[in-house]
Amino acid sequence: MLRDKAALKAWRKALGTGARLGFVPTMGALHAGHVSLMELARERADVVIASIFVNPLQFGPNEDLSRYPRPIEADIEKLEAAGVDALFLPSVEDMYPPGASTFVDEAMVSLPLCGAERPGHFRGVATVVLKLFNLVQPDVALFGQKDAQQCAVIERMVRDLDVPVEIVRGPIVREADGLALSSRNVYLSPEDRAAAPFLYESLAAVADAYRAGETDPEKLASIGRSVLAGSERIALQYWEVRDPQSLGAIAKVGARGALLAVAAHLGTTRLIDNLPIGPED
Repeated sequence: MLRDKAALKAWRKALGTGARLGFVPTMGALHAGHVSLMELARERADVVIASIFVNPLQFGPNEDLSRYPRPIEADIEKLEAAGVDALFLPSVEDMYPPGASTFVDEAMVSLPLCGAERPGHFRGVATVVLKLFNLVQPDVALFGQKDAQQCAVIERMVRDLDVPVEIVRGPIVREADGLALSSRNVYLSPEDRAAAPFLYESLAAVADAYRAGETDPEKLASIGRSVLAGSERIALQYWEVRDPQSLGAIAKVGARGALLAVAAHLGTTRLIDNLPIGPED
C-alpha cells in the first residue's frame, strides 16, 4: 500500500518504463462495477494500480463528503481478489498541500447536466485526475460509463492538454432489476431502493422509442420523464438527450447517436444513469 506521494514515486521509479501500466482511480466503497474496471485494466496492461481518494474538491458545501462510505479494509480485500498490484491511498493533506491554488477547468463538456446541478464538481474531478495522472504516469486509465459526463470531461482534458494517457470506458454494471451499481446505493431506504430501477426503465423505454423510429430529442426525453412521473419517491433533476461527446443539445438523433442521461433524488440520495443510443441499435 502506497500511503503518500513519496511512496508512489518510489514505486513508480522502481517499476521503470518496460511494463504497460493500467490505472483505476476510485473513491473507494468498491463494488462489482469497480472490479470490472480492474479486470479490464488487467486485460490492457501488464501492471495495474488503483487509487482510493475521497476528493473533497468535487463535493459541494451541502453534499455528502463527511458521510461518504469508507470501508477501506473491505476495499483492500476486493483489490487483492482482483489481482491489483498496488494501491495508492493518499491523505487530503498530501494531495493538496497548504495554500494549493491551482485548478483545472474544462469549459464546455462540464457545463450542462451534472455540471449545472453541481457547480465546481467537474473542476474538482479534472484537477484530481490530472494530479493522479502526473503522479502515477499510467499508459491507460479506466473509468466507468455510469459517470458518462465525467468520462467526457476527462477525455476532453486529456485531448486538450496533450496528456499521454489512453482513456478507456468500462460498461455500466447493473443489478438484476437494472439499477446501476453505485457506492451511494447503500444510502437508499428500502422504499427508495424499490423505486430506483425506474431510472433505468425510463432509459430503456426511450431506447425502445428510438429503435421504433423516434429521433426528436424532446419527444424522446418526454417519454423518459413520463416513466418517472408515476413515482412519488423520485425527484427528477434532469432527463436529457445529448450529443454523446460534447453533451451539447442536438436537433435530432443522427449518425453520431446520442446519450440518454437522467439524474434524480430519491430521499437524500442523488442517483445518475445513462444509456448511449445510435444507428447500431
